[in-house]
Amino acid sequence: MAKRIKSRPQERGFIMFDIVYTDGSRASNRRVPVEILGGLDGDEPARQLIAEQEEEIARKAGRPGREIQSLTRSPIVKPKPVA
Repeated sequence: MAKRIKSRPQERGFIMFDIVYTDGSRASNRRVPVEILGGLDGDEPARQLIAEQEEEIARKAGRPGREIQSLTRSPIVKPKPVA
């Protein structure tokens, strides 16, 4: 029998980002699909996606959009052990 080649695990899910806008406000835990990250562009695709989401939110709310100052990955929170 031929030996089965083990496939790599698929990366699925979302990466959370914290955003600071130029007006000083913050948004935490904005979800970005893993599939668009990881290339040579780093987290730049996440910035573009979040900017598009922000434009849509601002348009629906009837207010001007906010400009992103910085974008960082949210820290991964590990669940506390149950005693």
